[in-house]
Amino acid sequence: MARALRKRKKIGPRRRIARGLPVGAKIKCSDNSGAKVLQIIGVKGYRGPKNRLPSASVGDLVIVAVKEGKPDLVHTVQRAVIIRQRAPFRRKNGEVIMFEDNAAVLIKPDNSPRGTEIKGPVAREAIERFPALSGVASMVV
Repeated sequence: MARALRKRKKIGPRRRIARGLPVGAKIKCSDNSGAKVLQIIGVKGYRGPKNRLPSASVGDLVIVAVKEGKPDLVHTVQRAVIIRQRAPFRRKNGEVIMFEDNAAVLIKPDNSPRGTEIKGPVAREAIERFPALSGVASMVV
């Protein structure tokens, strides 16, 4: 699935980033789509050893269940992109980045964001993979 999306230029290339968010993690939703708390239930394109929990990092496309928020969104399954993680990860230029919280934004099937603004900083790795996020991001780190 991820390979097909990259061929159609919907998302950018995947970089090797420390995976800090396993399946089951509850994360904050940082956009104004109406969701507040999301729980990761799957990671698109994850390939790992048998019986290992899939985990996600900044810029990954994840399948989430909405746990808190507007009544029409709660208990629904959505797609989201991780924009911040607390686990430190290293960039190509050597700097180590770590955010204060774990956060994601909900996206539509065409990989554009559902909300019209993103609260807080967004990692540059997420913007490189999903360029549509740059239009609604308030700050890119």
